[in-house]
Amino acid sequence: MKKNSTDKRWSVSSGSVYNLGYHMIWCPKYMRKILVEGVDEELKRLIKEKCEEREWELVSVEVMPDHVHIFVKCRPTDSAAYVAAQIKGYTAHGLKKKFPFLMKRLPNIWTRSYYVESIGIINESAIKSYIENQKNKSNSSHR
Repeated sequence: MKKNSTDKRWSVSSGSVYNLGYHMIWCPKYMRKILVEGVDEELKRLIKEKCEEREWELVSVEVMPDHVHIFVKCRPTDSAAYVAAQIKGYTAHGLKKKFPFLMKRLPNIWTRSYYVESIGIINESAIKSYIENQKNKSNSSHR
């Protein structure tokens, strides 16, 4: 992702200018409280590593005993489902390798589900208002 030098919130690709972020939350299978005693720190490291590899900006990450929060900025071609699958798959493999006891407790570390919300600098009500007012602006400029 190439950042626009005039406005740090925008990134630029060959066909788009964008500011796309995802707030994601997911849990270990059965909401087990396994993300403790070093597992949490290794998980953060693995998430950061995967984001760097994919050239995603990891804005924020927090690991609780039974769930993970991340805020990651991506390209428009990287769907939320793709981002979640990449990070969850990579971290599951890495955690099982470093902490073999996890295999005994959970053959699959993560649930299949996750929460995602797209995040930008402009909120939903501002966008709705902006779009609704476009016709009024257009009509007044034609007079």
